[in-house]
This record gives sequence, C-alpha cells and structure tokens, in this order.
Amino acid sequence: MSLALAERPQIDALSSIRTYVQSELPPLVDAIDKGQIYPADFMRGLGAQGAFNGHADISKPDLNRSIDAMAEVSEVCGASGFMAWCQAALVWYIANTDNDVLKSKLLAKTASAQILGGTGLSNPMKSFFGIEKMKLKGKRVEGGYVVNGSLPWVSNLGPDHYFGTICDLDGGQTMMFVANCADPALKLLDCDAFLAMDGTGTYGLQFKDVFIPDALVLAHDAAPFVKKIRAGFILLQAGMATGIIRDCINLMQRTKSQLGHVNSYLTAQQPEDFAAILDTLDTEVRTLAATPYEESQSYWRRVVTVRLEAGDATMAAAHATMLHTGARGYMMSHRAQRRMREAYFVGIVTPATKQLRKMLAEMPA
Repeated sequence: MSLALAERPQIDALSSIRTYVQSELPPLVDAIDKGQIYPADFMRGLGAQGAFNGHADISKPDLNRSIDAMAEVSEVCGASGFMAWCQAALVWYIANTDNDVLKSKLLAKTASAQILGGTGLSNPMKSFFGIEKMKLKGKRVEGGYVVNGSLPWVSNLGPDHYFGTICDLDGGQTMMFVANCADPALKLLDCDAFLAMDGTGTYGLQFKDVFIPDALVLAHDAAPFVKKIRAGFILLQAGMATGIIRDCINLMQRTKSQLGHVNSYLTAQQPEDFAAILDTLDTEVRTLAATPYEESQSYWRRVVTVRLEAGDATMAAAHATMLHTGARGYMMSHRAQRRMREAYFVGIVTPATKQLRKMLAEMPA
C-alpha cells in the first residue's frame, strides 16, 4: 500500500477513484472534520466510481480493490475513509447473506452507494468476545422479529440509510439483520462531540418495537455468519490505516528541507522507517485478503495480528508526524494534528487495540 503508484496492483481500476477523490474531497475536509457537513453526495459519487463493488461478488471477492479505494480516500481524509469502510462493510454483509430477497433489494444499490449505510457491529463484536453485553433484544413473531434496545454509536447514517447489526434472541441464539433508518420506530439520536469524526453521520439508535421482516434478515443464526464475514470485516479496515500512514509519510518528507538537520535525531521515526513498515503490512494484508473465507486458526490469528499492527503503525506514524512538523503541526490549521486525531480512531474503532490484544491472548497457541 505504500508502493509507488506504478507498482501498485489494479492501478487502472483505481485511477478514476483517485481522480474523483483528489478533485472532490479536499474542499470538504475541514467542514467534515468540524462536523459541519456529512458528505452524502461525495459518498454517492465515490460509489459511482466503483469504490464499493470490488467485494460484492462473493464468488470472486476482490477485497484488495476495496481496500485500495478506501486508502485513496483516507489519504485525504480519515473521517471519509471511515465512512467508506462503513459502506464497504454493509456491502460485505449483504453480499454474504443467503437471503436472496435481501440481496436483490439492497446489494446492487449499496455497492453503487445509491443507498448509503453503515455497520452496527461494535457492541455485538464486543459481546462475542466477553467485553460487553448485547444491547439489542429480539423476539420472533409472524413474518420476522421485533427488536428493542439501543446502540450508542453507529456511523454513516441518515434518515434514508440502512445498517447491519445483531440482536439476542431467547435461548441464547443471535440474529443478524439490516435495519432501515426510515422506520418510525427507530430513532436516530444526536451524539456528543467527538475528538474527530463528527462529520461521519454518527448517531445513537433507539429501537422501540422495531419490526424486522424476514426480508431484511442477514442470518437467523448470526454466529456462523459472523465467523464467515469476520476476516473481511477486519481486513477492510486496513484501507483507513494505509491512507493515513501514507499522508503522514508525505508530511514528514516535506519537513526535510527546513528541519531535516534536527529531525534526523528522531531515531527510528523517519519517513523511510514507516514506508518499510507499510510495505510489510501491505504484503500481509494483500495475502490475507485474497482468501477471506479461510477457516484455519492460524489464518485468523494472522488477520487479528495484522489489524493490531496496522493500528499501532497508524498511531506511531501520526505521533512521529507531530514531532517532525513541530509547532507548525500543532496549529489547528495544519493537517498533522488532524492526522493524529484520526489515527487514534484507528486504534479505538472496533475491534480496538485492547480487544485485539485480548483476542490474541485468548487464542490457542
């Protein structure tokens, strides 16, 4: 992912995405970062360029193309890269369901971003690994389920958006479904301000007797479905890390003419060091993303490990960028401080650094 453009695979497929991102996104970044806008039109345009359809065909899913597209976005704006991941994750869920009615209704439109949406799997993923209790409860009724409860934060949402999530059922089973934000029984609640990411369409969600028809059920038994999609869910996040690290490397390189004589004392925190780290991560991510349905424990360990390393590298690169840019980077007008705030989000978005370490510690040797 830090390879030169000429060396990067699928460059022709990415050229239109890169052109679109570079022309449309920079003027929006400041307002997105301040939470003044949610860039729905940009996201729809991104989908029209093919940013989310690389992994929509599960007979030959191209996760790497989707990761590359997300990296192009994240290189300019981490918040927008996160929204791209939310959209890509929703597409991944729908692509993998056995519910043909749901696929026919939503797959093509989410993959092209005609319909936007996100992923409400933060709480369920924590629940599956013993960190939190499941916040949504469902009950089987004729033709579907009735769901109650609340989720604190779900992103890339709006009044006409969709998102995927999971609820508990009686008997210890779980069910995964897609919810429609237009449902009047589902309330979108404003959140308190964040350190960053306020322009990402993030809301709290309150379910009060929300009816989920069978047509919107991704899996009546969520556990095996989550096992099927979990590698793709995590590997897609690599695009956020890659884009931010790339820009941090660029920012550090720019300081060399004026500050290189003193920045050279920042041992092991040079742009070349992070370029080497990124190349190593890139190789591993590409290898793992080529076989997202592999079931071996060793494969799963590698997925979790590379995601942990990507988050650590993102935060380390942003930290080094602040040190390289010095007082200039400490100004609110400089994007080094924005990169630092965005980088910490890569470390705390589910699965967060602490959850990843817990998962690794509890895996069989």
